[in-house]
Amino acid sequence: MKELIKKDEYGVFADGKETARADSLFVAKFFEKEHKNVLRDIESLIDPKSGLSEEFNRLNFEPTSYVDSWNRKQKAYAITRDGFTMLVMGYTGAKANRFKELYIKRFNEMENHIKALSEAKSDFPLLTDNIKLLHENPQPYHYSNECNLVNKIALGMTAKEFRELNKIPKGETIRPYLTESQLYLLNELQRADITFLRLFPDYKDRKNYLEQYKDRLLSEQHLLTA
Repeated sequence: MKELIKKDEYGVFADGKETARADSLFVAKFFEKEHKNVLRDIESLIDPKSGLSEEFNRLNFEPTSYVDSWNRKQKAYAITRDGFTMLVMGYTGAKANRFKELYIKRFNEMENHIKALSEAKSDFPLLTDNIKLLHENPQPYHYSNECNLVNKIALGMTAKEFRELNKIPKGETIRPYLTESQLYLLNELQRADITFLRLFPDYKDRKNYLEQYKDRLLSEQHLLTA
């Protein structure tokens, strides 16, 4: 299954349709169950006799696979928040409840991450439109320079340098690989730059104001987490 955002340590990820999911293999590990038993529980739920609708099962339990330690292809499921809730409803005890709470938290965080990615995607055309307004005959380097400016202030490096550091394929967007705090900072600076392009045509002025804005954002984050 295509992953927009890669699996975290709990197997929670975003699929190619921007839906948060959990890998059944990881769910089995954290709930201290054999994967075959988790598969049995899922297949009991998706059985027509279970009472769940075919649509619910199709949307919330996506068949997938993994390769085991003997290099054999094995069945697994990618489970949505609703599917996860239905699956673990019968898992009881203090330890199970702790893991239910943890997964709910991770689903919330992943959904916020997906939302931030979607917002960044929708904001980017505004940035390119304002670059066109600033330059009478914009060249490719005008766009790359502006992106590098925002990335270097937000991340301390260009997107190319981030790809090389994290072994991300050339040309692939770096945003799914950013932490939530990195993505937040990058999105906020990108939004600010959309305005700053109109207010401060000079590159050095924009850089100065973006750096000041970054300091303000970091200070606000510190106050919120203090």
